[in-house]
Amino acid sequence: MATIVNMPRLSDTMEEGVVAKWLKNVGDNIEEGDILAEIETDKATMEFESFHEGVLLHIGVQEGETSPVDTLLAIIGEKDEDIAGLLNGSSDDNKASEEKSNTAEKEEKTKVESSSSEVSIPEGVQVINMPRLSDTMTDGTVATWLKKQGDTVEEGDILAEIETDKATMEFESFYEGTLLHVGTQEGETAPVDSLLAIIGPAGTDVSAIVANGGATTTAAKTTEASKPETTEEAKEEQKEATTSNNTSNTNSNGGRIFASPLAKKIAADKGINLADVSGSGENGRIIKKDVENFTPVAKEAAPSKTNAAAPAMSFVAAGEEKSEEVKNSQMRKAIAKSLGNSKFSAPDFSLNIEVDMSNAMASRKTINAIPDVKVSFNDMVVKACAMALQKHPQVNTSWTDNNTIFHSHIHVGVAVAVDDGLLVPVIKHTNDLSLTQIGANVRDLAGKARNKKIAPAEMQGSTFTVSNLGMFGIDNFTSIINQPNSAILSVGAIVEKPVVKNGQIVVGNTMNLTLTCDHRTVDGAVGAAFLQTLKTFIENPVTMLA
Repeated sequence: MATIVNMPRLSDTMEEGVVAKWLKNVGDNIEEGDILAEIETDKATMEFESFHEGVLLHIGVQEGETSPVDTLLAIIGEKDEDIAGLLNGSSDDNKASEEKSNTAEKEEKTKVESSSSEVSIPEGVQVINMPRLSDTMTDGTVATWLKKQGDTVEEGDILAEIETDKATMEFESFYEGTLLHVGTQEGETAPVDSLLAIIGPAGTDVSAIVANGGATTTAAKTTEASKPETTEEAKEEQKEATTSNNTSNTNSNGGRIFASPLAKKIAADKGINLADVSGSGENGRIIKKDVENFTPVAKEAAPSKTNAAAPAMSFVAAGEEKSEEVKNSQMRKAIAKSLGNSKFSAPDFSLNIEVDMSNAMASRKTINAIPDVKVSFNDMVVKACAMALQKHPQVNTSWTDNNTIFHSHIHVGVAVAVDDGLLVPVIKHTNDLSLTQIGANVRDLAGKARNKKIAPAEMQGSTFTVSNLGMFGIDNFTSIINQPNSAILSVGAIVEKPVVKNGQIVVGNTMNLTLTCDHRTVDGAVGAAFLQTLKTFIENPVTMLA
């Protein structure tokens, strides 16, 4: 069923918003958490996240357009769903919303005029109300305060994390000063527009404002002043001020320059004077693309008198900004899908252990002294894993919704990096192979993988996986489980460092191993026991030759 998404109120004083940029188009699939659009409020440009999933069926506010809070922003639903009824009803809803707003405004004015408990707001003090951070939010819970009463607050600082009806979001301060009062404590829930905090000059007495629930005579005056004027001149002035979103500068002639908050930020970052930029937005307003496409023009220096001070000069780096879209290969898509499914479906955890490689290094040197024999440290790790899996069959399993599958065979996958991504050739019946046989199989399959000649059957059926980045100098890392395996081992580099042996500090060689487990099948104690057995085999290679 289609869902109407209204223009949200992303700040505590926002009355309308401008869609700076749509990041999704009509017909696009929307996932919960996707960023739909960048919306300019009266204070900042913010990303607006979707709390629904489906297809974007309709866009109600085009880029650059201004729309009041609670009016139709977009409609999300099922593909080809009929939304004519929603579109026809939206205008009626908007009228009703306006009437409701006007009624509420009149009631508020009456309430303000009849109240004798109002207080005036001290100079520099800002009352912050609970914002409505989603289009359906009616109240919010303060999950965490990131600033404490008495802390100095800068514009742009994150004040608190607020739980809405759909997500937990960071709430940014649009003011600077001292946090004088916290109106809603951590864990407490408060309605939208209720007192959240007060910011102002240090030492300011705000007890009267707190006692009055945040209501002030300034608010009453603002309500009165915000009512539409009747003259055409006043209407035009209000429209111009709304369009600019209160982000005007002045040009060299003293006239106002209207620019969006995002345009101002980009201009500041690039050192561009907005007075030199032509605006393409409504009423000549400067928007994001105007600043991004602006090319500074060198100005002729004015004649100067002898010994006159040279004018200050500023230099703006002029370089080409270029991006290129590269179509994802089928292999890249398959890898993304597989790893995504694994990461977001398996509740995983990781265990780390350090292994003494002194004996392994000596054993490998002896083995490789034999003609036509070549064994790598990775081959030794793969063999040790196969033998440890025999002793810990719980790790050699696969999870299904109804059963845990215990594999009597041991097929170890070995991750291999190729140009387009990552392939995992599988060494079948690894526990029955010798070190030299494992080494030969790994080299053969890795070569096929890199040359794109490996058969699908040679990459299927693994019961456990080894990923080794030690040859790239990586000491420690964590891998994503290769489903339907229950675990994957990450192998780091062999590092020469001081170690303690027999109470003495000596030079040693160690290697870090990280075992990532699917907690549905492998518990922490099981994973730890597996690593201890693996450590024993690697530190004593002779045990793998028996």
